[in-house]
Amino acid sequence: MSVTALFRGKFGQKSQDNQEKHRAATVYPGHDEDEDDDSRGGFSRDPIRRNSRFYRSMRKKRLASSEAESKNSVMVDISVASDSRHPEFRADMISSYRTHNIHSRDIRMLSEQTAAACTVEDVRGKTMSSKQADQENSNLRSVRITTSFLYQEYRDTSKQQEIEQRRQRENLSPEVGSGTGAAGSSVAYPPTIQLQLRNNARSLSLWQNLEAVQNSGLLMQLPQKEVIMQEAMFELVTSEASYYKSLEILETHFLRNPILFNTLSQSDMHFLFSNIEDVMKASERFLMDLEHRMEESILISDVCDIVYNHAVEHFSVFILYVTNQVYQEKNYRRILEGNQAFREAMALLEKHPCVRGLSFTSFLILPFQRITRLKLLVQNILKKAEENSEREANAIKAHQRLEQIVKECNEGVRKMSRTEELINIEKKLEFKCKSVPIISHSRWLLKKGEVQQMSGPNSTRTMRSRKLYQPLYLFLFNNLLLVTKRSSSGDKFQVLNSCTRAMLRTDDLEDQGQVLANVFNLRLLENQEDREVRYMLKTTSMSDKLRWMYALTPNRRTRFMSTSTHQTDSPQVQCIQSYSSQEPDELSIEMADVLNLLERTDDGWMLGERLHDGERGWFPSRVVEEIQSKEVRAQNLREAFRIQQAQEGGSSRIGIRVKHTDGVFT
Repeated sequence: MSVTALFRGKFGQKSQDNQEKHRAATVYPGHDEDEDDDSRGGFSRDPIRRNSRFYRSMRKKRLASSEAESKNSVMVDISVASDSRHPEFRADMISSYRTHNIHSRDIRMLSEQTAAACTVEDVRGKTMSSKQADQENSNLRSVRITTSFLYQEYRDTSKQQEIEQRRQRENLSPEVGSGTGAAGSSVAYPPTIQLQLRNNARSLSLWQNLEAVQNSGLLMQLPQKEVIMQEAMFELVTSEASYYKSLEILETHFLRNPILFNTLSQSDMHFLFSNIEDVMKASERFLMDLEHRMEESILISDVCDIVYNHAVEHFSVFILYVTNQVYQEKNYRRILEGNQAFREAMALLEKHPCVRGLSFTSFLILPFQRITRLKLLVQNILKKAEENSEREANAIKAHQRLEQIVKECNEGVRKMSRTEELINIEKKLEFKCKSVPIISHSRWLLKKGEVQQMSGPNSTRTMRSRKLYQPLYLFLFNNLLLVTKRSSSGDKFQVLNSCTRAMLRTDDLEDQGQVLANVFNLRLLENQEDREVRYMLKTTSMSDKLRWMYALTPNRRTRFMSTSTHQTDSPQVQCIQSYSSQEPDELSIEMADVLNLLERTDDGWMLGERLHDGERGWFPSRVVEEIQSKEVRAQNLREAFRIQQAQEGGSSRIGIRVKHTDGVFT
């Protein structure tokens, strides 16, 4: 079986002649055919192909290993046939193994041996005859995965299906509609629901829909939980094939296009594509091993062991690529604005049918999207794995390694962008007081913006509005606050006061009419001159006031409890529309993300904590919907708690269980 059949769907189906023409059109003129010649450097190497020399050599090693395993299995099977309990199998099996070029002397020797009982785990249960084995091998060879999604399309479809699945679970909850439900109960949702939700016109490929699976009779023997586990592992495989398909378009349609290549300098090519070739090699190796695992048996034994090995050996290339994304985006905008030939060539390439209306930038961000999505897919397998099983152990190891890679990717991106931001801010500052060094590796910007300083509530009756408000501009870093005001020129900021963040205190003021609406007190317990300073500050909206107060004093108590308390009464929301943060204190969220709600405002903003990684931030309420069912919220917390245990060292492997008592998980 080959997952390359993913690339043969109804979209982009081409004849052999068209493929040859396309290949000829996307290779540089005068290019060598030796794929292993990397001495020329740059981007002159041929595109990586599934039938490339690298791929064929790796495949040959795999086949050699498979033949060795096959010969070992022959010894076991013939010994079983030689047992007096299986006389009817003996002639058929020896005849069958002659077709595999096994030496007759080996057959005679093996047939004379007395067999020990041979057991097969789980669904196999009974010893499989040679005819059954041949039938299964025939089924394996006939497996075809028919999805034709690009990775961008796969992500959108998969996330939408996850949202619909959660909605259906909530609709089936006994408390929805009746408003009741025991806090300590746990609804066991029928596993078939999770499968039916993906069986529609827009669904992804399903393991259970494979012809080989349906012909094998496994669906009648396997428990529903195992079918769901097979689907989870199968999705990881098919999504990797979809991801590789999109990478191939990035390489063949954009990177290797001679028209686009001629519009760019070598340095610009490096800025745009970075080490994408190394990323493709890592994906090719990974996909090949996943394919090999599926070729072993239609019943997938595990995939997380493969994920872990590749995460350790090959996935470090993601860190370099993602870290360079800051410069990649900036240089892409620069080239697009200043290079007309590039702009025209890019517009033409983006209109080609093979990209399906997707932008060039959607292909550039694929590696970071993939490594984060891969972590979530492993999380999904971990949630479904039986506790204290080998699958769980492999999933925990794979998840921990992927979590580390994602963290290093995020830190790399943040470090570059934060340092650049600090340099730009320092250039705009003019200290009218004791100067403070701004640039530091341990410092980054949390929030900035303009507020109005008020003279005080008693002066509102005597002073006009124009004298009541004094505009201030605040720069809040993770460990420092700068209180400034704009210079007369407008491009500089005069620093009036500075204070460490730990020495800040805020007090909310109740609204007392329009003048005192959205007002709070800010105290600097110890400024740069070691004295206390007080400010009465007014913001433009209620949400802006709360965002400033929570940013200035992060330990301030929120309206709702944090995820760490494991309170099922805390509200939860799921994202139904992706949102990219516009301010440093905002949180970028993706479709199907589940968040624990900490705070909400009347003007359409929420403060939330994402369950799968604990990240906090503000986002508009229009992009989420609230999860009403207490049972669904409880299940989300159980799954988040199990993932948390995996991140903290796999303590769930040594017997820790999640206990639900009076609405609290302990």
